[in-house]
Amino acid sequence: MPTIGVKRDLLFEALGKTYTDDEFQTLCFAFGLELDEVTTEKQMLTREQGDDAAGAADASEEIIYRIDIPANRYDLLCMEGLVTGLLVFQGKIKPPQFKMVEPADGKRQVMKILPETAQIRPFAVAAVLRNITLNQAAYDSFIDLQDKLHQNICRKRTLVAIGTHDLDTIQGPFTYEARAPTDINFVPLNQTKSMNGNELMEFYSTHAQLKQYLPIIRDSPVYPVIYDSNGVVLSLPPIINGDHSKISLKTKNVFIECTATDLTKAKVVLDTIVCMFSSHCGDKFSVEPCDVLQPDGTTVTYPELEVREETISAKKANEAIGISESPNKIADMLTRMYLEAECQDDGDQIKVKIPPTRHDVIHACDIYEDVAIAFGYNNIKKSLPSFMHIAKQYPLNKLTEQLREQVAQAGFTEALTFTLCSRDDIARKLNKSIDNMPAVHIANPKTLEFQVVRTTLLPGLLKTLVANRKMPLPLKLFEISDVVVPDDDTEVGARNERRLCAVNCNKTAGFEVVHGLLDRVMQLLEVSWKSSSSKNGGYYLQAAEDPSYFPGRCAHIMLNNVAIGKIGVLHPTVLQAFELTTPCSVVEFNIEPFV
Repeated sequence: MPTIGVKRDLLFEALGKTYTDDEFQTLCFAFGLELDEVTTEKQMLTREQGDDAAGAADASEEIIYRIDIPANRYDLLCMEGLVTGLLVFQGKIKPPQFKMVEPADGKRQVMKILPETAQIRPFAVAAVLRNITLNQAAYDSFIDLQDKLHQNICRKRTLVAIGTHDLDTIQGPFTYEARAPTDINFVPLNQTKSMNGNELMEFYSTHAQLKQYLPIIRDSPVYPVIYDSNGVVLSLPPIINGDHSKISLKTKNVFIECTATDLTKAKVVLDTIVCMFSSHCGDKFSVEPCDVLQPDGTTVTYPELEVREETISAKKANEAIGISESPNKIADMLTRMYLEAECQDDGDQIKVKIPPTRHDVIHACDIYEDVAIAFGYNNIKKSLPSFMHIAKQYPLNKLTEQLREQVAQAGFTEALTFTLCSRDDIARKLNKSIDNMPAVHIANPKTLEFQVVRTTLLPGLLKTLVANRKMPLPLKLFEISDVVVPDDDTEVGARNERRLCAVNCNKTAGFEVVHGLLDRVMQLLEVSWKSSSSKNGGYYLQAAEDPSYFPGRCAHIMLNNVAIGKIGVLHPTVLQAFELTTPCSVVEFNIEPFV
């Protein structure tokens, strides 16, 4: 959930009223938000970097409200959107009507996308904000909104990258191209030296904020770049804008471009930015459209600023929430939530207008949620369900709990180990090759200890033995947990398997101890031993060879002629790999067939 920081005094000035901290917290809660913290810039710097850093930065002590915003409410990620939303919620203003206004000379700005961009970032959208007036607070909010969107819906610029430019310093039409790094030369934002693509990558490789975005395009043979008609570089998305077209407090006309790998996300981002900051335009809530010429020759106009209409049933809304409000009352509540609504002639149907700021509304349930927020969750009366349903424990979990109790009563101590482990734990240390192990690997492990999902419970128990080797012998441990094994028949290519694993560590291997535990568990499960003369199903041991176990001291546990696990004495090299010096016997088997 993203958190925004707004200056309290500026917020209250925009709201036209001063609140106490408790009053504002109540207002936020009623609107579906949460006032997370009341702090200052100095306090935040002190907490993050210490007193010296806060003093050196000459941090302000102006009160800042840090507010938690729902991740899908992109329109509330800046003070402009937050203020508008709260004022509409309080009924002080009506939801703004956003409009497209053609340029005075009738000539729209044009951006042409060249076919080469398909190799790297194939989509681009654009818009213009005219006669905009930015003070320092609005400028900071403008930059902060872009950063919040980059971190949220843009997925750290991998899906969408935003560029904002002073239109008076550049000349359209614009071209969106993909060129070799050595063919791109420009002065990056807030720099004085011109660099090509390779030099720029090297220069920003140590930059605190920008270095995380370099891998997005670094290994590509071409980099995306936007030029104006005079060959001036506007930006090198998704890394940085050019210094030539940077915006300032004096900027009057802003050209906004978004390049993307996801066109839908790009439209949402563009709509959000222009709707939020069109409030600073001379003609409030007006946006100038731009034509984007596609590689196939077609022209598409952005932003779309689409106002959708949905029809919901007041009866269904009441039933979903658990209230009984009239259609007119529900329509009023929706209007307070920035969704203009009016009742239809039949009395039950409500027509809802969804503005371009509310891209989070994609289903009738989203509209019902806004009704519930406006009504107040605390005002919904608690009631028993209108139907009876008797719950029961999941059978596999019930069996697990029963076995845990019985194995503990048999003298074993339960352990709970990590589901993730290293490749060595399930392969080399068990005398096996990782190349032949059917394991689920972590794509980008943060530590060597968590590289794969365990395929056996044994390594975790052996590590627990090592951590407790100073304890008196015998050490008898067990665990009943899931392992993950690849399975091509499942949707995700892997499945969980519930297993029981027990280890006996003593001066002698004590194979009879784990064999006795196996017999006890089977007795509890009412599974009989299958003798050579028995024709009925049961369990038995079948000699097996496994490099993890001592030769001639390993067997498959067979149930109805199917192997469900192994029992045996661990190989000395396995004990040595786990830094154990005393013999160990092990039993491990799948308990799911018994459910």
